[in-house]
Amino acid sequence: MFIKFILALLPILWLMLALSGLKMPGYKACPISLAITLVLALLLWKMPLVDALTGTLEGAAMGIWPICLVIIAAIFTYNLTVHTKNMDLIKRMLTSVSRDKRILILIIAWGFGGFMEGMAGFGTAVAIPASILCGLGISPIFAATVCLVANATPTAFGSIGIPTITAASVSGLDPRDVAVAVVMQLAVLVVLTPFLMMIMTGGSVKGLKGIGMITLLSGLGFIIPEYLTAKFVGAELPAVIGSVCSMVITILAAKLLKKNEDPEYILKDLDDSEHSGSEPLGLKKAVLAWLPFLLILLFLLITSSLVPAVHDPLASVKSSVQIYTGAGAVPYTFTWLATPGVLIFLAALIGGKAQGASWKEIGMVLKDTLIQMSKTVLTIVSVLATAKVMGYSGMISDIAALIVAVTGSFYPLVAPLIGSIGTFVTGSATSSSVLFTGLQVQTAHTLGMNDVWLAAANTVGSTAGKIISPQSIAIAVAATGTVGKESSILNGSMKYFILFIVLYGVIAFLGLRFI
Repeated sequence: MFIKFILALLPILWLMLALSGLKMPGYKACPISLAITLVLALLLWKMPLVDALTGTLEGAAMGIWPICLVIIAAIFTYNLTVHTKNMDLIKRMLTSVSRDKRILILIIAWGFGGFMEGMAGFGTAVAIPASILCGLGISPIFAATVCLVANATPTAFGSIGIPTITAASVSGLDPRDVAVAVVMQLAVLVVLTPFLMMIMTGGSVKGLKGIGMITLLSGLGFIIPEYLTAKFVGAELPAVIGSVCSMVITILAAKLLKKNEDPEYILKDLDDSEHSGSEPLGLKKAVLAWLPFLLILLFLLITSSLVPAVHDPLASVKSSVQIYTGAGAVPYTFTWLATPGVLIFLAALIGGKAQGASWKEIGMVLKDTLIQMSKTVLTIVSVLATAKVMGYSGMISDIAALIVAVTGSFYPLVAPLIGSIGTFVTGSATSSSVLFTGLQVQTAHTLGMNDVWLAAANTVGSTAGKIISPQSIAIAVAATGTVGKESSILNGSMKYFILFIVLYGVIAFLGLRFI
């Protein structure tokens, strides 16, 4: 059993070695991981060849639609805004709040990123904020890393709460109960993450100098509304409400509490003329500059499940195709209209035209974006295909089964780790919920533990897996123009993953003593 456990881990171990130790770019490492997985599935897990091939094809299809579609649309939106020169105006507005890059990182990576995760998910919370930070002159590698860390905790309620709702659905638990348990387990890290981001920015705890209270308010401004929303509204909106409150509180705190700018953290790459003697933008120019992003938020909101009159007709436009042919196969559904990628593309086209771009210019920007994203598409497709084959063959369940067997009564310490493995492999907290929530609940019943708490521990652990998931890193390098630098981002992110997963395990273990 132990040998099978090690062999099942080989694709994961290869990715860790290739991306971190060998510094191999993702578009090379991930197809090799897929090849290793296929060989293991066919020879050792006795997976039929047809099942392995159709499982690979289903993973590739999922990688393209909706995931790559969303990421390409998000990067296209940003590139088009840069092309029309409106990103310069956005920079002026953001830096009018503060030129201190620590505050801008809190607003953009933490607050705005959390909002994008809560509304859209699928990597938009890394792609768009990381692109904006790069546009402000922040180091691309750092922008990618800090956005990955910031994106972790909101992931539990991404895409209008889908990971948590899915966890409740597959385990037969009440979604609101699971949502409350998730927020309780996330609480420490939600407050701690802004502090970690400031320490990352300053290179040490000196990054908190003069900004400690703003940082604390940014975290509390997220977690308190998030908890209240989960408890009294449900699992759909905790990240959305929490991130909006956090952004507002952070901006107000920056205006009221940060009177003097620290020269060490002022964005030096910005032209001083943008901040002194510049003509005021005016409301019309400000709205026009932000229009693509405002339209994204509007379209995502009105087409979400919160507005059934719009969502239901759009969601009915779909095609179900039987791709995987093995036991337990279900058709894969392509949702053609009510999917974030299509809505983001539509917002970009309308916003770009309103900003004065010709159709020819829009076409050229789209072409350049597709070229920019080509290696990322290969990476993501390979990762999703690997995940599907590992799942269908039984490799992932064998990994989890040994962990459960070895840990016994200490199992809650590693329950979040199992959730993180699901997200590391698939890039999706929702997929982790599908893969492992049933296992978590079954284990809870066997050990006489609280099933809601362990189901929540799986979702919480899945958020940590997002920090180092090859799919997330692929999105980050695409957004920041650092393809080939995956090893730098993985190495920079790994210590935060370890911190998150250890704290989550301790919280899950100790929490059972008090609930």
